[in-house]
Amino acid sequence: MADRIFPQKPASSGLGILVKALLGLVLVFSLTACVAQFRNHGYVPSDAQLAQIDVGVDTKETLAEEIGAPGTEGILDGAAWYYVRSQFRHLGAFEPKEVDRQVVAISFDARGRVSNIERFGLEQGRVVVLSRRVTDGGVQGITFLQQLFGNLGNVSAEQLLQ
Repeated sequence: MADRIFPQKPASSGLGILVKALLGLVLVFSLTACVAQFRNHGYVPSDAQLAQIDVGVDTKETLAEEIGAPGTEGILDGAAWYYVRSQFRHLGAFEPKEVDRQVVAISFDARGRVSNIERFGLEQGRVVVLSRRVTDGGVQGITFLQQLFGNLGNVSAEQLLQ
């Protein structure tokens, strides 16, 4: 008689709970796969750090203490330091895409003192000068890429082996 007044619920199977939990996990992973994730690679000093550099006074040693050592150095005689930072967007299963790149190029004169500070960025796939501080007219309209690619033919195999 008690069964008619208080009917018992059928016992839920462990398999049903497992299926619901699995569907919930699939839903969560599907939603997180659609969220863009941004990752930064490399290091570029901030404008405040670059403002502390005295053009014509600071040397490589003082720069290493103030803003840190660069990721890349000029090919010939270490005449320039290059700081490079790239930002990539990762979206689901798609290939990561570079959305921003900044390059800070610090050039040195023959005495090893800072002669030029330039910041470059990417605008629609083209390199653009974002800022420049120079002591003299040493730049003379040569772009960063011309300087970089101009050094490629000046290195011989003998120099690389040494």
